[in-house]
Amino acid sequence: MRMVSAKEFSDDPQVYQALLESTRAIPWKIDWASMKFAYIGPQIEPLLGWSRDSWRSVEDWAQRMHPEDRERVVNFCVTQSQAGADHEADYRALTRDNGYVWIRDVVHVVRDEHGVVEALIGFMFDISERKKTEERLLTLQSELEALSFKDGLTNIANRRRFNASLDQEWETARSQAQPLSLLMIDIDYFKQFNDLYGHLRGDQCLVEVAHTLSLALDGPRDLVARFGGEEFVILLPGADPDQAFKVAERCQRRIHKLATIHALSPHGQQLTVSIGVGTLVPGAHSQSAQFTDAVDKQLYAAKKNGRNRIERLPVGS
Repeated sequence: MRMVSAKEFSDDPQVYQALLESTRAIPWKIDWASMKFAYIGPQIEPLLGWSRDSWRSVEDWAQRMHPEDRERVVNFCVTQSQAGADHEADYRALTRDNGYVWIRDVVHVVRDEHGVVEALIGFMFDISERKKTEERLLTLQSELEALSFKDGLTNIANRRRFNASLDQEWETARSQAQPLSLLMIDIDYFKQFNDLYGHLRGDQCLVEVAHTLSLALDGPRDLVARFGGEEFVILLPGADPDQAFKVAERCQRRIHKLATIHALSPHGQQLTVSIGVGTLVPGAHSQSAQFTDAVDKQLYAAKKNGRNRIERLPVGS
């Protein structure tokens, strides 16, 4: 059997057409002067439902694109084509039955010997499965990120989330010269509670306190987090000293209404909390860690002075 030479193979247009139309990719060609399709592969019809004959001009291509993608993709492709630059674009192509398929269009710009654009040729690839995989991965990443910022027991923010929020709110408060308030909260005699009622009841107590503190907040950016052990922290962006103190009082009232029995507590044999409060407008040289330490010292003072009380930083300190 005689072997076909490379030249014979490359000169046979029927061979080229057979190859193009046997691939899963969809080949196409657009005449630049008329902006009309000179060719589009038969694979387009089973994929999108539109017949080959209905693809007459770039207007058909643009109108069969998802409205949310159309302006961005058309502008990009036109700009790149006018510059004579090969390019790629991902978009959702509409199907005839009102669905859509994710397409990656790979475009080659054909120019004459003077560099003038003559035509566009390219391939459309169905990347729907790839996009679904990407979306699943993004969803999983988002879920994992949310879990990494959540306390596993109480389901409120954890210390990592608090630290990230404090950094963000600190910069916002500094740039806008706005106050930032912080509450450090500790459950009184919690070790004795655990020893008396057991760790399972202790865990349940932490969950109840976390939920109760969450109900005491009302600002859109207010955050309550478990700082560690039986200690909680509340971040109040934009709250002045009086507002912060009112939130602290509200926290104490709500904890009191829980009426959680604590037989070893000297405060009415009931679960109570101690709270340290502080407010400042961050300056150019102030640091959030120093502020947190200062508020924590107020919490220590509340515990030292008998617990079940609120201590706050002097205004302006």
